Amino acid sequence: MTKPFSQRPTLPPRRLPRSFKDLTPSKHFNPRTFFQELVWKALLTPRTGYHRRPVFPKLSRGQVAITWIGHASFLIQFTDLNVLIDPNFANWLFLLKRIKRSGLKIRDLPPIDLVLLTHAHFDHFHKPTLRRLPHPKIGLMPWGVGDLAFDLGFSRVIELVWWESFSHRDWRVTFTPSRHWGARTLADHHRGYGGFVLEYQGRKIYHAGDSAYFDGFKQIGEKFSPEIALLPIGAYHPESFRRVHMGPDEAVKAFKDLRAHWLVPMHYGTFKLSFEALDEPPRWLRQIVEREGLTPQTRMLEEGVPVVF
Repeated sequence: MTKPFSQRPTLPPRRLPRSFKDLTPSKHFNPRTFFQELVWKALLTPRTGYHRRPVFPKLSRGQVAITWIGHASFLIQFTDLNVLIDPNFANWLFLLKRIKRSGLKIRDLPPIDLVLLTHAHFDHFHKPTLRRLPHPKIGLMPWGVGDLAFDLGFSRVIELVWWESFSHRDWRVTFTPSRHWGARTLADHHRGYGGFVLEYQGRKIYHAGDSAYFDGFKQIGEKFSPEIALLPIGAYHPESFRRVHMGPDEAVKAFKDLRAHWLVPMHYGTFKLSFEALDEPPRWLRQIVEREGLTPQTRMLEEGVPVVF
């Protein structure tokens, strides 16, 4: 058994940025590269996809329906529990254009019982989306993030540290470590980050949030062995981005560490956040899982289409 993580990471002292490069964890960008690769190329790329009018399945106890909304956003449904994770329906994030439309519209969501927010970055914690949700009851998020959520309509806002759990009725959510960072602006380096394991009706679903590959996946696998793993596969090029993100190769390695049965990829094809082609992550993932005999365990979801597991 590997040594468990502390509940919060030890962070280095925060320094004032000396250049634009210091505003990104990889310290790779300069203003010209940022504008050309992530803004200008996205502006020239036609927006694709379309909003679906979802047909949510009638579930039996123990069944779970997962709908990928796009990017890292999911709707998870049980017979009597509707959960949103990192909901983002935005067409724009400041200068960043959404390349593929959300799989459904906010007005077509069912009543939301629980919202899980993995960290405070704008593509995961999108305030305009959260304000428009249909009466969310409980919001779970990392330490130091709750102050961003108190005016967003939640009945309860609960902060968790790594390995801490929150239970309500018969479901339980545990906040798990990741290798990323949580600051929303230059002055709030105190905010947390991580992933979630949701347990209900005998099922265990893991959402990694944003993360580079790290040994923590083995610990999560040892502790939970989640059945379904929602893992990011995009925003990995240039190589320095792997300090905070995974490519498909590392996502497959994490999937094995987690001892999961289903691999569901995410965090690709929606916003241009890095330099690889938008269609490269799923193409590369298909090659890897075919080579390793994991194709039957890999579910590439289509935005807006519920899939029953």
